[in-house]
Amino acid sequence: MDFVKHKQMASTLLSVHHFLPSQRREKIGCLSGVRTSFCGQVVCNSSFCGRQITRSHGNRLVVHSLLGRKVKSVKSRETVIPEPDYRIPIVLLGIAGGLVYTDNLVPAVPVGLLGLLLLFQTTRVRFVFDDEALEVKIGEQLQESGENVFVGGKNRWKYSTFVNWEFWWPNFPILVYFKESQTKPEGQIHFFPIIFNGKQLYDVMVERAGPSKTSGPKES
Repeated sequence: MDFVKHKQMASTLLSVHHFLPSQRREKIGCLSGVRTSFCGQVVCNSSFCGRQITRSHGNRLVVHSLLGRKVKSVKSRETVIPEPDYRIPIVLLGIAGGLVYTDNLVPAVPVGLLGLLLLFQTTRVRFVFDDEALEVKIGEQLQESGENVFVGGKNRWKYSTFVNWEFWWPNFPILVYFKESQTKPEGQIHFFPIIFNGKQLYDVMVERAGPSKTSGPKES
């Protein structure tokens, strides 16, 4: 008779377990799955019981909490490197050639040298716009350009320090100017010949440094 009673009690407990709410069974399974060997003590890891799932999608980190249904998304802007543009050095070398053809050797020499210098720089200098700053790098391997030879400091400036910037001239961009307060608190001015794709350069400057007073190039 005792054996029959014990069997009936076991069947009753098993039936109760099947009728428990799924959430209750899940908590029981969670707790039983993390018992330690120290006197049967139960340790529950909050991150495990909370059932947090972290996934990585490219450059985004998304955290889903099944309990609070919270979603946190962190997305960084892509790095933009405008393509090189050889139009300015080619135009300068053409002007130098025309001056030589007309026997104007005195002005032809500096114009030709400037054209050669810009041609060389176009093949090696790159403007790299990352998530937080503009940086000047060298070559296809994007090597460090070192310190600025004119004003000192690294050739990297955060967008948050840009005071203003301009294009000359937008339809055929030749020169880009910007002023930043990172190098000097009162502001440091920089001029660069536009030896890159003008439209790409303008678009990323507007996106990262804010709008300029000058209008953008139509097409490049």
